[in-house]
Amino acid sequence: MRRTLPIALMALMAGTVLPARALEGPIPAKPGATVMPGATVMPGATVTPGNGAPAPTTAAKPRVVIVATGGTIAGAGADAANSATYQAAKVPVDKLIAAVPAIAQVADVRGEQAFQIASESFTNAQLIELAKKISALVKRDDVDGVVVTHGTDTVEETAYFLDLVVKTDKPIVMVASMRPSTAISADGALNLLDAVTVAGARDARAKGVLLTMNDEIQAGRDTTKRVNIKPSAFFSQWGPLGMVVEGKTYWFRAPVKRHGTTSEFDIDTIDSLPDVAIVYGSGNMHPEPYTSAVAGGAKAIIHAGTGNGSVAGYLVDTLKDIRSKGVQIIRSSRVGDGFVLRNAEQPDDKYDWVVAHDLNPQKAKILAAVALTKTQDSKELQRIFWEY
Repeated sequence: MRRTLPIALMALMAGTVLPARALEGPIPAKPGATVMPGATVMPGATVTPGNGAPAPTTAAKPRVVIVATGGTIAGAGADAANSATYQAAKVPVDKLIAAVPAIAQVADVRGEQAFQIASESFTNAQLIELAKKISALVKRDDVDGVVVTHGTDTVEETAYFLDLVVKTDKPIVMVASMRPSTAISADGALNLLDAVTVAGARDARAKGVLLTMNDEIQAGRDTTKRVNIKPSAFFSQWGPLGMVVEGKTYWFRAPVKRHGTTSEFDIDTIDSLPDVAIVYGSGNMHPEPYTSAVAGGAKAIIHAGTGNGSVAGYLVDTLKDIRSKGVQIIRSSRVGDGFVLRNAEQPDDKYDWVVAHDLNPQKAKILAAVALTKTQDSKELQRIFWEY
């Protein structure tokens, strides 16, 4: 005699959960099963849509703080045709964010107004204040990354300073613009969106402070402003780290110099910076710029020399005398690319001078000021210039 299986058992074998009224009690749901209206599913059961695809989940958006300091990205011109004539630092951070609605799709953002100045007016005191603010932010569990809006004139210096002294692996992304928001060809909105994208990206972690402009992701240590009237203003002789294209990050190289958590410097222990002067090299120079810098209290002089950081023969004795008084002499170059070789143009070992390696004069000034908070020894300074 042929026996008929119970309806419930047949349903289980078929991978289907019947309505509760057809069963005597709840049964476990098989992955991939179709749950009928009114069905009862045991606690802990795994249920997926009837086509076998995983149930859709909504990933939490990264939490990014935008710290505004002013600059052209917050600037306004008198006319839409004005791309180079405008007033910087006019638009507050809340309006910057509101002007780019697409940001809300990328991250949960909030803004903080640190300063509202043109970046050529940044002082050491403001650098320290900004770095301490960012250091406090990245220690928070509810902050995944930080974006800093900044003027282009000194953004490379601020970026390198933060790279040296803020001990974190969370992304810190500098962003600026070459044209005000009122210009027809304004570049700030896309730059800001890209910066938030990078700041919220997990693959941007542990890469040091970054600068995102003109679709490129530049290393804060390496990048420098070389053009003053075009959006493609920032370059690194070693090339960009990557690009942002339609909201996606693409990476091509990683920085190797010490930064962030591997740095020996910590903004939480720095309250002031020593004065460091830059003297720009040329033909027919005079000693007074060097001696005046020392008289003004400079603890180090960056010699922005011609070529390989060259020092004119008639200036050598002046620099040797300055070094004998305890002021550091650091040879950099006014040339855009390349690096200064030690003991090449000058006998640096003999004169107890330091070379800036591949750092341009303004970057060398930042590193010298930070390094001098820890040591006055020229050999230690040279080690620091090799490693950072």
